[in-house]
Amino acid sequence: MKLDELILSPSPWLAPGGPQSDIVLSTRVRLARNVAGRPFSTRLRPEERQDLEAYLRRAVLSAFGTHTITWFELADMPEIDRRCLVERHLISRELAAGEGVRGVGIDHAQRTAVMAGEEDHLRLQVIFPGLQLHEAWLEADSLDNRLEEHVTFAFSPRLGYLTACPTNVGTGMRASVMLHLPALVLTKQIEKVFRAVARMRLAVRGLYGEGTQATGDIYQISNQASLGRSEDEILKALGAVIPQIIAYEQQARHVLAGESPTMLDDRIYRAWGILTHARTISSDETLALLSAVRLGIHMGRLRGVDLAAVNELFLLTRPGHIQKIRGAELPEPQRDVARAEYIRKRLGAT
Repeated sequence: MKLDELILSPSPWLAPGGPQSDIVLSTRVRLARNVAGRPFSTRLRPEERQDLEAYLRRAVLSAFGTHTITWFELADMPEIDRRCLVERHLISRELAAGEGVRGVGIDHAQRTAVMAGEEDHLRLQVIFPGLQLHEAWLEADSLDNRLEEHVTFAFSPRLGYLTACPTNVGTGMRASVMLHLPALVLTKQIEKVFRAVARMRLAVRGLYGEGTQATGDIYQISNQASLGRSEDEILKALGAVIPQIIAYEQQARHVLAGESPTMLDDRIYRAWGILTHARTISSDETLALLSAVRLGIHMGRLRGVDLAAVNELFLLTRPGHIQKIRGAELPEPQRDVARAEYIRKRLGAT
């Protein structure tokens, strides 16, 4: 699998049809691991880092097979390509911005990514479309077991898996669900919901995780810590809260349709009009408008629009991808023009 083929292909986690996909975009399970007997990443000398990356690359390719996974070196990868991998949620922002030898193994279905050289030696993640917590965990656990046949991970019988950040010690597991919640935002209920989430020891983050703002009414809900909690307990906590948030969003959509139908339709159709006619448009404005259009489609108020195309535009209009599509680095004003043109073409407008 070549990198350009991966970047320019549809992202499976945005595909319509996953469980509860009108509200839940994706489910992700990530496991943090470190190699026994080696210093944490922040303490590695350059030659040790290079040796460790080579060791982990061989282990990953041996565990999963070169016919199903491709390893990409990040140190010499163009910045735009690294940015595209971040936008696809296949690598973290920290790994993309890091220094020295580091890499990632990505399976050809873009469902599994194994990062080497971030805060922890290795981070394995599995991402599924829609709400599939149990399924994502089973696959992550299976892949983790396969890796452990080739790598001995740092583990304490008392503490569990040892990680660079104390909040990850224990299972090393971060489970997260990405939600599209435009009705809760419009009805100004979102903060009340998230205060309740915080009381459940869960974290609310933006589109690209920790330290990012919510754009396009997209939020990630995940466990805050793993120490002292089993994988089942973490999944159970998320599994109890996410359906409630889904129910609140559904109720908010019902309220909007019943009490403010004209305002709702105006917002949806204004968004559609701008997307199909604008000649320049920023990345964040695009996400906000796509959010309204996606809401309109799922509520049955905007018909004849390809949902798959709208979902894909959430990704393909991001700065890295729009430059990749154009095949050149572009300053922001030119990106905005290219983005507007691509959106019009993708939505069948002139």
